[in-house]
Amino acid sequence: MAKVMVVDDEPEMVFLLRSVLEAGGHRVAVAFSGEEALEKLEQEKPELVLLDVMMPGMSGWEACREIKRRWPEVIVAMLTIKGEDEDKLVSLEEAGADWHIRKPFDNEALLRTVNWLLERHIRRE
Repeated sequence: MAKVMVVDDEPEMVFLLRSVLEAGGHRVAVAFSGEEALEKLEQEKPELVLLDVMMPGMSGWEACREIKRRWPEVIVAMLTIKGEDEDKLVSLEEAGADWHIRKPFDNEALLRTVNWLLERHIRRE
């Protein structure tokens, strides 16, 4: 399966996401901030990044813009409790994310979404 990077400042959320993704057969790298994600991306080379929006320091939206600038081939899905249409538009249009996932999420649905994003990306290549 694919390598997925989980970026969230809450250790409990990182643990949950890692558990769900590994149970689904994915390899998982973790970062606890946008800055740390940018530092690790080159060495980890994930195919997909699950990126929290609200983090101290660099926001997820800022990190997403930088990821897409440096590694446009990496799929980025924003994770957020913000579910308003305006927030989705910021994620997709302004930050350049490929998808927007609302917290709390159903574990099975999250895994299906990750797999769908990865399959969609492979079909485009």
